[in-house]
Amino acid sequence: MSGRLVLRRRLRGVVGALCLTELTSWGVLFYALPVLLPAIVADTGWSAATVTGAFSLGQIVAALGAVPVGRLLDRHGPRPVMSIGSVLAVLAVLGIAWAPDPVWFTLAWVPAGLAMAAVLYEPAFAAVTRWHGPDRVRALTAITLAGGLASTVFAPVTALLAEAYGWRGALLVLAALLAVLTIPPHVLLLRPQWPSTVDSVDQPVPEVGVVVRGRRFLGLMVASTLAAFAVSVSVVHLPPMLVDRGFPVTLAAIVLGVGGAAQVLGRLGYGPLVRASSLRGRTVGIFLALAVTVGLLGAVTGPASLVVLMSVLAGAVRGVFTLLRATAVSDRWGTARYAVLSGMLAAPAAIAGALAPWAGSVLVLVLGGYPALFLLLSGVLLAAAGVAWWSDRSAHRPRSHRLT
Repeated sequence: MSGRLVLRRRLRGVVGALCLTELTSWGVLFYALPVLLPAIVADTGWSAATVTGAFSLGQIVAALGAVPVGRLLDRHGPRPVMSIGSVLAVLAVLGIAWAPDPVWFTLAWVPAGLAMAAVLYEPAFAAVTRWHGPDRVRALTAITLAGGLASTVFAPVTALLAEAYGWRGALLVLAALLAVLTIPPHVLLLRPQWPSTVDSVDQPVPEVGVVVRGRRFLGLMVASTLAAFAVSVSVVHLPPMLVDRGFPVTLAAIVLGVGGAAQVLGRLGYGPLVRASSLRGRTVGIFLALAVTVGLLGAVTGPASLVVLMSVLAGAVRGVFTLLRATAVSDRWGTARYAVLSGMLAAPAAIAGALAPWAGSVLVLVLGGYPALFLLLSGVLLAAAGVAWWSDRSAHRPRSHRLT
């Protein structure tokens, strides 16, 4: 068997492993807490603000950990980083489950945040981007499709476990699943040699300091942060806006759910979009599409079928946006410094996303209602599109990537 064939099989194993581990890691570390929130509050008497504040702390720690994790990934590859991260994730979930008081509960989310930095999208993206080179889009799409199904799979599973065993018992079972479904794949399957150089089709190895001080990087960081904030606020506050307009709670949940499912469909369209567009054109176009769909969500008051359609469109665009973020660094600066540059790019966006639920609640009060909030968010996304256009305006169109 030729070396190339062996490598291709190993890389297929890598993608399969990361699909499983991203599905599980997102489901346990991110989507379980919102499902368990009512049970935690009812059982412990802790306030919802305390519980969600601990979760937000984890998101901020994950954002701050993105840059050092990126440096470790660039130097040592994903196998040690993601393996240690998955072990830490299991220990953190156990700590959360056994928390006797709010202080312990809050502190347990610090290692959970570090684990998120080491096992969620950014390190997985770094792995397939470096290993797959110009053929990375299909691998990235597969991984984001799996991650996009995490809420669909783990939200009902978590609810059933909580009903049967309580929230602490549910977390113990989820910790066991996390151990079984993430540690062995990370240890056993992330084994291909970590390339020290990039393929010849990529740009020369960039100097990180030069890149991060440049207009392209700074503009992209600002645009991504604005977009992450606006998208997070719109998702979190869509159900309460619909309930405020008189829709039943169940319908509001359905609207949110179909939007999440539509992200998976949107990601399937990213490959054709890459082939049909320039880098600058699709970047600005996706930001503009986000602005339009968020604005429509705030403007459309009925009927229910039209609201559902708007949620589907908005979800599909969010799905494309995820892959745009995953490829933003490699499309501009190659793959050699992908992990650290991606971490620097993602950190402020992640912090903005973590603060978004609280900030959105404040803005609703300040602006006097949800329609004004969603109009403001649409304006923020338009500003992000403008910044993205400005930051890439003098750049040459990069080579098209082969999609296999």
